[in-house]
Amino acid sequence: MIVSPELKALSDIFQKNGFSLYLVGGAVRDYVLGKPSHDYDFTTDALPMEVKSMFRRTIDTGIKHGTVTVLFKGGSYEITTFRTEGDYSDSRHPDNVCFVRSLEEDLKRRDFTINALASNVQDGEIIDMHEGLSDLKNGTIRAIGNPMERFKEDGLRMMRAARFSAKLGFSIEGNTLSAMKALKENIRNISRERIREEFFRLVDSPFPRMGLEAMEKSGLMEILFPELWETRKIEGHGYHKENLYEHLVLSLEAARDLGAPVTVKLAALFHDIGKTATEKRDGDKWTYYHHETVGEEMARAIMTRLKSSNEERDQVCLFIREHMFLYSPLWSDGSVRRLIVRVGKENLDNLFLLREADRKATTALPEEVSDDGLKERIKAELSSSAALTLKDLKINGKDLLGIVEKGPEMGRVLSLLLEMVIDDPGKNEREILLEKAREIEKR
Repeated sequence: MIVSPELKALSDIFQKNGFSLYLVGGAVRDYVLGKPSHDYDFTTDALPMEVKSMFRRTIDTGIKHGTVTVLFKGGSYEITTFRTEGDYSDSRHPDNVCFVRSLEEDLKRRDFTINALASNVQDGEIIDMHEGLSDLKNGTIRAIGNPMERFKEDGLRMMRAARFSAKLGFSIEGNTLSAMKALKENIRNISRERIREEFFRLVDSPFPRMGLEAMEKSGLMEILFPELWETRKIEGHGYHKENLYEHLVLSLEAARDLGAPVTVKLAALFHDIGKTATEKRDGDKWTYYHHETVGEEMARAIMTRLKSSNEERDQVCLFIREHMFLYSPLWSDGSVRRLIVRVGKENLDNLFLLREADRKATTALPEEVSDDGLKERIKAELSSSAALTLKDLKINGKDLLGIVEKGPEMGRVLSLLLEMVIDDPGKNEREILLEKAREIEKR
């Protein structure tokens, strides 16, 4: 493994003091796979206080668990002492940590063989004590030692297995998958924040289908995302020849291929989940009336359950709610402007990405459908002087004093005025707006 001059200089200090320094985990794994890595974890046989004594500038990042951040030659390096861990009574944190001088003992505590590779920073030699190189070659995710013990230590490792499957395109070894099935209920003990992080990274990975399949086979999906699990029961009809779950996965893959951000990928995976609650037989047809609004509420529940940010939740829900509109060249300019206002100009590109992903995942469209014409009309409207926000009106609240009371009524009137000028931009004139405000207040 190639060692940079900075890392070699860092390692030299450890060696001069009688210690060793190793890169471990993701950086070594990614190097073997020929992938770039920004995940550098260091481990050493030096105790935390010994690390601190070797350098002028350090930060006690997690000194209780052996981690010290060393500030050296313009860089910062998190360095953790070799350690073993006690029982995990809470299925997340070790009850105790014991510092050791043995790299072998340290590597035993890690999750998967592919993450237990180490590289001596002094000479770049790769150290493999758990057949991680073989598993990398074979595309296998395998727990170190007894998988039941590894997953009992930290239940999140089951989600990590699925996420690494999605990230690397690797399959999960049989005994490891069996342990996930046996211990799936332990995932209920894991914080929603930690699950969210792993799930979002899974969805945002190069091979999301493989990660989702791992969640299916292990039973994790049924526990964590019953809304998604239920979509497997909806058979293909009409434009969708595949079952609903397959359509959602195909949509996610299409969003990936389009280079969409994670919020669009999540919306792609969830955009039709409302069909499970709205499916009805109408003669020889199946209908899913208002599935987009029902799906929006289901997605909101999922995102809230995962404790996602308000921005992430609102974006995903917006895309799901708005993805179904049917554009026609017969749309009025006012209809185009209302779409811009309703969606927000900052969200339009991502909404179109979702719609394109949905189309690419639909196997039986009656004809070629495109948003190109609508995009051009939106571009024209955004380039015009048409009022699209309250700030674009030629009057404001101060102008309405004496006509409209302050407070909610003022906001209501301004909103009505905006609706008027969205339909007819020519009415965005001070006197016309004032007169309309007077009419509204007389009603």
